[in-house]
Amino acid sequence: MDKNAFWQKEIETLSRRQLEVLQLKRLKKITGRVAKAVPFYRERLAACRLKPQDIKSLKDIERLPFTTREDLQATFPFGLLSVPREEVLRLHTSSGTTGKPKAIFFTKQDLNQAAELIARCLVMTGVARGDVLQNMMTYGLFTGALMMHYGAEKVGMFVIPAGPGNTERQITLMQDFKSTTLHLTPSYALYLFDVMAGKGIDPRKDLSLRRAYVGAEPYSEATRKKIEEILGIDVYNSYGLTEMNGPGVAFECAAKDGMHLWEDNFLMEIIDPKTGQTLPEGREGELVLTTLCREAMPILRYRTRDITAIMPERCRCGRTHRRIIRIKGRSDDMFIIRGINIFPQQVERVLMSVRGVAQNYQIVLQSLDQMTVKTEIIRDIFDGSVEHLVNLRSEIEDKLRAEIGVKPKVDLVEPGTLPVSEGKAKRVIDQRKL
Repeated sequence: MDKNAFWQKEIETLSRRQLEVLQLKRLKKITGRVAKAVPFYRERLAACRLKPQDIKSLKDIERLPFTTREDLQATFPFGLLSVPREEVLRLHTSSGTTGKPKAIFFTKQDLNQAAELIARCLVMTGVARGDVLQNMMTYGLFTGALMMHYGAEKVGMFVIPAGPGNTERQITLMQDFKSTTLHLTPSYALYLFDVMAGKGIDPRKDLSLRRAYVGAEPYSEATRKKIEEILGIDVYNSYGLTEMNGPGVAFECAAKDGMHLWEDNFLMEIIDPKTGQTLPEGREGELVLTTLCREAMPILRYRTRDITAIMPERCRCGRTHRRIIRIKGRSDDMFIIRGINIFPQQVERVLMSVRGVAQNYQIVLQSLDQMTVKTEIIRDIFDGSVEHLVNLRSEIEDKLRAEIGVKPKVDLVEPGTLPVSEGKAKRVIDQRKL
C-alpha cells in the first residue's frame, strides 16, 4: 500500500495485538482519571464495586457502568469535567429531545487530537494538499463544521467555510474556486443538484467536484448512490457524534466497504439495546463507545443509540482498525406501525430505488395503524398520464410493503412541493404527538 494513502501509517496499521495492548493501557488510565476527578463516575464505579486497578483485560470494560445522554443532561453543565475550567478551550453542545443540552468540553490537546482523526479520514479518501474543501455544514455549537475545518487545514487543504444555505452562492463558490470536495448533509446534496439543473449546470462538466462527505442526518445507501450518480463524484459515509468529538469517529476508506473506527481513540462495543449484553462481531446492535484519549471530558461506555455491527474481516486497504457497517438508524428514530418496527432509512432506500421518484420525501405518521409517504416525482411523470401515475404509486406501495412489512398510503406530489431544508432534513412528521 502506498504510504501516501496514510496520515499516520504506524498507528493505522498496528497489529491487533499491539492495538489491544494500547487500548487496555489507555482504558486503565482514563478510568483512573475519572475515578479521581469526576464525582459522577467515582460514585458509579463505587456502586459497581470496581476500582481502576481491577481492570486486567479489555473484557473487563463490561464491568464498567454505562453513560447515557440523560446522564450528560443531568450533570449539565460541568458535572463530567475532569480538568480545571481554565484548561478548557472550547465548548460544543448537542441538543437532547427534552431538557438541558449536552455540553462537551475540549482542551488544546483534545482539539488537536480531533483534527488528527479528521486528517486520517480525509487522507484515506484520496485528499491531498491543495484540494479545495467547501464546508457547507453549520458553524457554531455544532461540531461538524469546525472539526472538519481544522482537520482539513491540518492536511493542507484550501478550506472555504461556506456554512449552509444560500445555494446560488454555494454554486458560485464552486465555480470560482474550483471546489473539489464538499462536506454537507445528504438531503442538501440532493437539493443542490436540483438547483444546478434548474440553472443549466452539469456538475460533471462544469465543476471540479471529485468527492463529498455526507452526514449529520440518517440516510440510506440508495441515497448515497443517487448523489454519486447525479453529481458524478465519490460519496463517503462518515460517522461521528458530538459526545465523541463530532465527525471523524469512523470513516470510509477508498474501498468504501464499511467505516474504519479509530480504535486507538475509542473502545467500541455492540450491545443488545434491550438487555445491555455485549454481542459478538457481526451481530447487529447498539454501538457503545468509550473515549480513550480525551482530557477534558472522558466518557465511559456511552450508549450512542446508533444501530450497527462490527465487520470482522480485515479491510483490503491495509488498515487494522475494525470497521462498522453503515448506521442502520438510531434506536430512538425507529417508529412502530401496526406493531412493526420501522426505520426511516428503510422507506428512503425504497424511494431512491424507484425510477421516476425525485429527491424529496416525507413520512407522516397519523396513528398507530396509519402512515403516509409523500414523495415528489419528476416533472415529466407528474405531467404525464393518470395511468402512469397510478402504476407508479402501486409500484412504490408494493415495494414498501415488501421492505417494511406494512402497506402505507403513498401520495405522489409535484416537484418542489415538499419543504426543503438547507440543514438537516425533517423526514418524519409525527402527528400522533400533536
